[in-house]
Amino acid sequence: MYIALRIQHSLREAVFKPWRVLQLANVKGLACRECGREYPVEPIYVCDFCFGPLEVAYDYQSIAKATSRKKISDGPRTMWRYAEFLPVDAKFAVDMQTGFTPLIKAKNLGRKLGLNNLYVKNDSVNPTFSFKDRVVSVASAKAIEFEFDTLACASTGNLMGAVAAHGAKAGLNTYVFFPANLEKGKILGAAIYGPTLVAVDGNYDEVNRLCSELADNHRWAFVNINMRPYYAEGSKSLAYEVVEQLGWKAPDHCIVPVASGSLLTKIWKGLKEFKEVGLIDHVDTKMYVAQAEGCSPVVQAYDQGSFHVKPVKPNTIAKSLAIGNPADGFYSLKALEASGGAAAAAREDEIAEGIKLLAETEGIFTETAGGVVIASLRRLVEQGKIRPDELTVAYITGNGLKTQEAVEHLVDPVYTTPNYESFQTALAAKKK
Repeated sequence: MYIALRIQHSLREAVFKPWRVLQLANVKGLACRECGREYPVEPIYVCDFCFGPLEVAYDYQSIAKATSRKKISDGPRTMWRYAEFLPVDAKFAVDMQTGFTPLIKAKNLGRKLGLNNLYVKNDSVNPTFSFKDRVVSVASAKAIEFEFDTLACASTGNLMGAVAAHGAKAGLNTYVFFPANLEKGKILGAAIYGPTLVAVDGNYDEVNRLCSELADNHRWAFVNINMRPYYAEGSKSLAYEVVEQLGWKAPDHCIVPVASGSLLTKIWKGLKEFKEVGLIDHVDTKMYVAQAEGCSPVVQAYDQGSFHVKPVKPNTIAKSLAIGNPADGFYSLKALEASGGAAAAAREDEIAEGIKLLAETEGIFTETAGGVVIASLRRLVEQGKIRPDELTVAYITGNGLKTQEAVEHLVDPVYTTPNYESFQTALAAKKK
């Protein structure tokens, strides 16, 4: 394996021209999350020596000197107000006005669940209606910095829409790979931007393996493969915004939907970074994994008291969370341990109920991942893990118009002819 990787890198160096790399004051380079070995800022994602994942290493002293609460507050009302914490020069940003989404005091939902201090971070109102605009905003900017001409991804749905939109705006060639049984709304939501659509007869893990091979043999910026160290950093902005919107304090609890696990780990990282540079005094936040029962390898490991995440074959209506072998599953469990959090799985029949409950109480129509979050939150409250007055944030990451199939069975109108008596009769029959 080691020899194969070295040969692979040699071939890439022979075929691909050198990357354009800018020196950023806030970025030291890349570092292996396992052995700590350091790497230059390049489109690479795996350690040559231990095969661990790479992530961006920052110079926090430099960031602390360059930022302040006032500077952030005076910045653009997008995720790029936190540019000092991101691994790319903001001048390369494909400006889609991503981020700074609403943090809503969910009084009605809180009353239903017995929570007096519940907030919903509504990321379903981003440009392509999911949080994936955040990670793609960073990855596309870095791809332009590296002088790629092609943007690509392996996707469970939301990512392909974000990649297609950013690729279109940036004038890049765009390829999106996805499981062929994906929801129609998500396929259309990407197709409209004009990418090359590649429907793969297989699940997400199989799609990802194919894309990993392509990334090794084409000079393409696969946002969640060879660009993954930079891409993942975009999720930190969800932590930064919540802290700022709460008046510069960290919440007591964060409930996060988990597919690969990257979102949860980066929200946790973002909270700690704000403390590291002195923007907040402390972080006592507990992190919670929310998964669908039909694809819950991280929850299963947590319940077994293990850090070993055993791959599963996904069988869930929450297709955006249907990653049976989560790349950051281990790191999600470590975040739970470090924060004192927990994990919960929503039964498949509870997912649509969660979608409906959020819509009926707060007027927010979320996709299946959001239904998982609300159902898991309810379970955590029932288990006594979240107390009534504790400041709790539920992350809603995608729009319900993308997964209408999951709630079609709830549509049951009153049928009537266009006259008063007919309506009254039909309404009375409906109420029986």
